[in-house]
Amino acid sequence: MATIDLSQTGGKRAAPRDWLRLSATLCFLSIAAGQLLFTAFILLFYYPPSLSGDFAAWNAKPLIKGFVPGDPGGNLFFAAHVLMAAVITFGGLVQLIPAIRGRWPAVHRWNGRLYLLSALVLALGGLWLTWARGTWLHWAGAVGISLDALLILLFGALAWRDARARRFAAHRRWTLRLFAVASAVWFMRVGYMAWGIAAGGAGIGTAMDGPFDIFLAFANSLLPLGVTELYLRTGARSKPAARSAVAVVLATSAIVILVGSAGAWLMMWRPYL
Repeated sequence: MATIDLSQTGGKRAAPRDWLRLSATLCFLSIAAGQLLFTAFILLFYYPPSLSGDFAAWNAKPLIKGFVPGDPGGNLFFAAHVLMAAVITFGGLVQLIPAIRGRWPAVHRWNGRLYLLSALVLALGGLWLTWARGTWLHWAGAVGISLDALLILLFGALAWRDARARRFAAHRRWTLRLFAVASAVWFMRVGYMAWGIAAGGAGIGTAMDGPFDIFLAFANSLLPLGVTELYLRTGARSKPAARSAVAVVLATSAIVILVGSAGAWLMMWRPYL
C-alpha cells in the first residue's frame, strides 16, 4: 500500500508549491486528529461489549439498527463490522505516513494488506447490513452507502493490481482515492457536526430525509474523493494559480474537518464514554 506524497516543492519560484504542500500537510493532520478520536471512541464504546458478548450495550447510543433481540447472526455481523472499523481507520492513517514506508517497508506492506482486507470486509458488510438487514432510514442513505461500498471495492482492486505490478506511482494514487472513500462513514459524522455548528442543523430531517441529509448521503464519499482528485491532478507542472486555488481548498477543508471533529467528539462520542 502507499503513502501520501506531500513533496510538491522545488525550484526557485516555489511559493505556490510550498502553499500546496503546507495545505496538504495540514489537511492530513486534521484528518489524522479526527480519525484518531473516532478510533478511540470505537475502541472504548464498541470493543468492550462486543468482545464480552454484551451486544445490548450498543443501544446505549442511538443507532439505526444495532442490537436486535433474536437476531444472533445480524448482531455478530454488526459486531465484526464495528470492530473492523477501528482497524481500517487507524490502518489507513499509518499507510499515509511516508516515514513508515521508508524506514519500515515490511510494516507498510503488511499493514497495507490488512487495510485492503478490512476495506473489502467492510464494503461487503456494509452492503449486507444495508440491504439484507435493512439498516437504513431513507433511500438516499441506502443508495449513498452502497455507492461508497462499490467505490471501495473498485479502488481497492486497482490499488492491489498496481502494487502487484510494481507500478507504485499509480498505486499511490489509487490508494489515496481508496482512503477518501473508505473514510466516508467518518466524513459523514464530521460533516453533520460541521454543518450543525455552522447552520444550526438546517435541512436535517428527523429520519435523515432532509435536504442536507440527502446531500451528505452522497457527499460523504464523493466530496472527499473530489478534493483528493484535485490534489492529485495539481502537480509540479500545473499553473501557480491552480496550485494556489487547490491550496485554499485543502486549507478550508482542514478547518472544516477540525471543527466537525471537535463537535463530533464533544457531542456524538464523548457523552457515551
